[in-house]
Amino acid sequence: MRRYDILDTPPDGAFNRVAAMAARLFNVPVASVTIVDTDRIWFKAAHGLDGVTEIGRDPGLCGSAILRDDTLVIPDTLDDPVARSNPLVTGALGVRFYAAAPIVTAEGHRLGTVNILDTKPRLITEDDTATLADLASIVLDALELRLSGLRLLRQEQERRKGEEKARRQAERDTEAITEFASTLQRTLLPPALPAVPGMELACHYQTDSPRDVGGDFYDVFPLGAGRWAFFLGDVCGKGAEAAAVTSLTRYTLREAAQHHTDPTEVLNALNAALLLDPSMGSRYCTCVFGTLEEAAKGGFTVTVAMGGHPPVFHLKHTRENRIEVQAVRPKGGMLVGALAQARFASRTFHLAPGDGLLLYTDGLTEARLKDGTMLGEEGVAAFLTGLDTPDAGRLVDDTVALLAGLPSGPGDDVALLALSVPGQLRPAEQPASVTTAHTLVAAPSAHGVIRAGQEH
Repeated sequence: MRRYDILDTPPDGAFNRVAAMAARLFNVPVASVTIVDTDRIWFKAAHGLDGVTEIGRDPGLCGSAILRDDTLVIPDTLDDPVARSNPLVTGALGVRFYAAAPIVTAEGHRLGTVNILDTKPRLITEDDTATLADLASIVLDALELRLSGLRLLRQEQERRKGEEKARRQAERDTEAITEFASTLQRTLLPPALPAVPGMELACHYQTDSPRDVGGDFYDVFPLGAGRWAFFLGDVCGKGAEAAAVTSLTRYTLREAAQHHTDPTEVLNALNAALLLDPSMGSRYCTCVFGTLEEAAKGGFTVTVAMGGHPPVFHLKHTRENRIEVQAVRPKGGMLVGALAQARFASRTFHLAPGDGLLLYTDGLTEARLKDGTMLGEEGVAAFLTGLDTPDAGRLVDDTVALLAGLPSGPGDDVALLALSVPGQLRPAEQPASVTTAHTLVAAPSAHGVIRAGQEH
């Protein structure tokens, strides 16, 4: 806890957002983020507890929760022999319900808790306790980002002590920042794409600068009962602030997808989360969120919701063995996190055997041609029409080759996510699911490929 140097620091928007989100998700009047000191419990963020900064380390609530590895739930504090004597229970607040998830570091140290309190008894589900644990993980992410920033600041102060020492330190700082940015970027992306039966997946991520953390993101994950979800988007800005928003965005999308079957409702949940704190007003994002479900006639039924993002390209084989490209752009999809009244649009279509789907961020469409003009959506569509296959792996490979062949490469971060359904084969010939994942690229000149779990 001392290493994180968080005690008695000023209010912080990232932690306030977690407390506000907890209160909204669980519909409780009080939620807090606490750090447990040796002799006190200090509130880093408190929603519904105006003026409260710390309390004694009395047993029953936070003092008991910090001693556990799992989430503590007390449906009725008056029925709990320890909690009933806690000042928050016996005092004016009159707490009757309490639940808390510990904030646990990678080494297993428990720093504090994320708490929800109510003035009447209540019950919560296992999914609710999992959500509370996810919020505690978000708090830990924010603490790690802050700790990394403090370390870099201290390194910079040491660099100024002498000219020669400063030069050597500057070199080390550049290397450390690059490594930090690359490591942090990897934590914001899935380590590998999952295997979706009957589908090939491929992805690629390329940052504009090795020293900046980009704001592009993507993910594919199961929803259960044979359904899958995928998303790709772009957070406004770069650096640590964009990373914090990206982390919140990924957590929110994954969590909301477990509670909403309609992709537009998932984007509504993300929009509300990004607007919870006024400081988030200028850090909006664009996003495509979609679901996959195996279709009875083969292939997959795909539903995509758009939030201010460029269109998804649907590639089909024609009878003439050519590639037909259709832009999937539901009308009305607005930016996510910019307006409280934002509305999002969706479209459902069939991804047939032999079809492919390409999602991308604007680093692709804003790449410059030899004459200085941008490639644009029309240029990307024309390029895709000239391909000989819509297979996901080839879609990503060919698109990366296109960017590498441009005079100045991409002018921004680029994220690519491709999905395809193998063509109709006899059952004995039907391939297993294939995953192609391009690793994170810190410079435009190189990338790695992992195919079917083996690195090449």
